[in-house]
Amino acid sequence: MTNSLNHQSPAILLVGASRGLGLAMAAEFVKKGWHVVGTVREHGRTELHDLADAHAAQVTIESLDITEPAQIAALRDRFSAHAFDMLFVNAGTANHNQSETIAETSTEEFVRVMLTNALGVMRTVEGLQDLVRPDGLIGVMSSGQGSIANNVRGGHEVYRGSKAALNQYMRCYAARHGDDKRAMILMAPGWIRTELGGPDAPFSIAETIPQLVATLVAQQGTPGLRFIDRNGKTVPW
Repeated sequence: MTNSLNHQSPAILLVGASRGLGLAMAAEFVKKGWHVVGTVREHGRTELHDLADAHAAQVTIESLDITEPAQIAALRDRFSAHAFDMLFVNAGTANHNQSETIAETSTEEFVRVMLTNALGVMRTVEGLQDLVRPDGLIGVMSSGQGSIANNVRGGHEVYRGSKAALNQYMRCYAARHGDDKRAMILMAPGWIRTELGGPDAPFSIAETIPQLVATLVAQQGTPGLRFIDRNGKTVPW
């Protein structure tokens, strides 16, 4: 889909918006009057297409697999003439058997999760950073399970490790961009009922995503890296 960005409205490039938290974020930003460029990995129709049909002037859909560097570069080139107020990378995955310990996990599963959740996300941030305004925001979806200090129960070891790695790499990125005036956010949304979060999660999308989006919007204009939850509270590293 090729829609022109409305320069009178704030705009977000939302990577991973076809379902779950990303889709809910896209809908909430639309409610706030933003233009959303949302990416999908699938080639077929998604729920994001339904949102675009209902809000054709505010939603643009692009294809992107964050594990493919050439696709990241192509997306950057397609939007090289545009400036976004916010880049948020929501794309992520989990290993199929989260009860496995790190030693029990196959090499293939470990590589798949780390490639998507850490390397793919950081390649996306690095590859698309120049599309974000000098006073904009660059954010990624982390997890409270990426907190080393808060890990007193173990479990979900591969997923935890991938998010802890992502946090560390964002620290590296922020250190390399010490003079950058943009806000940089690692978001820990909480345990939410989605396909990834599962049916036992205590919170619904409807009761969490509006606050998450409001927190992101409020973080604009404050430079530096922060690891926070959806309410804006600092999460221990």
